[in-house]
Amino acid sequence: MSDTVSAPVVLAAGGTGGHVLPAEALADRLIRRGQRVILLTDTRSHPQQSAVFRSCEQHIIGGSGVVGRSPLRAAGSVARIACGVLQARRVMATAKPRVVVGFGGYPSVAPVLAARLLRSPPKIVLHDQNAALGRANQFLARFADVLALSFPETQGVPAGCVSLVTGNPVRTAIIAHARAPYEDDGLGLNLLVLGGSLGALAFATLVPDALALLPERLRSRLKIMMQCPSAGLAQARERFAEARIEAVLAPFIEDVATEMVRAQLVIARSGGSTVAEIAVIGRPAMLIPLAINADQRANAQSLVRAGGAIQLDQADLTAASFAQIVSDLLDNPQRRFDMAHAAAAVGMSDAADRLAALVMGEIAR
Repeated sequence: MSDTVSAPVVLAAGGTGGHVLPAEALADRLIRRGQRVILLTDTRSHPQQSAVFRSCEQHIIGGSGVVGRSPLRAAGSVARIACGVLQARRVMATAKPRVVVGFGGYPSVAPVLAARLLRSPPKIVLHDQNAALGRANQFLARFADVLALSFPETQGVPAGCVSLVTGNPVRTAIIAHARAPYEDDGLGLNLLVLGGSLGALAFATLVPDALALLPERLRSRLKIMMQCPSAGLAQARERFAEARIEAVLAPFIEDVATEMVRAQLVIARSGGSTVAEIAVIGRPAMLIPLAINADQRANAQSLVRAGGAIQLDQADLTAASFAQIVSDLLDNPQRRFDMAHAAAAVGMSDAADRLAALVMGEIAR
């Protein structure tokens, strides 16, 4: 076996699915190319649930985000990061990776810092899922050889950094439906509502209350598939029933790809993975970013500029105002058709392959 293949690629990813899913997609592509992959992750993640990561060597690395204003808390965070650096350095000193790929968030901080402390440092690639560079990647950019960006106009990229737009890798099920034909027979109206990992509870009240205010000619045609947290499930289901709207609600939607293909409209938050999936399949969307998340606002704006989405500010929305916006869009099939095609035009179904090609190029240097 050649040194190129025997020397592994280390992936540093943890926390939410928005960071882990792109790492999983890259791991799959690298393994297909005969590369050995090692995953450095955190206790919040569940890579053992992934068939791809089950075939990889895995290590749980300590770490923490530096949060809060308390000096004591900050000192504790720094201490945990330092312990994580030592753990990651021990793994990499033995493995001798050719490339380390960080996927943002604090789980990538310790592995990237550890890589730079090795006697023969590997190449460092940072991937960011959002249209605004995350805080961890802003800090780590000074150590990176190249930044892999998901959006052409990513905000916050430090001057002088080498960057390449690869797109945000999405799940295989989404890729299988890339640019699926947008169908609207004028009879049913399928709405897919995705709350995301944060902020879904607000949707559990806002969306049912707004849709209940739609005119009967629209309500009678609606078929809702909605991600809804358990805490709001019963109330939302009751509200839909009172409005005589056909709705299926669940805390987790198993087959998002199929539901998105069926949808004539997607109502969602605007995390990096959600926006990427909407664009890859190509569906009109109403995006309501989390108010506290600048990344989500930037992501939403990228799809708005392309013509594939409407961005709404949750603070300005009432059930009545939201109902009016939804009604106007549902009454305009041509606009929904145009939005679907505009979204599909910017979708990158080959993002995982682009990112893998970038990593392989760094290996070859």
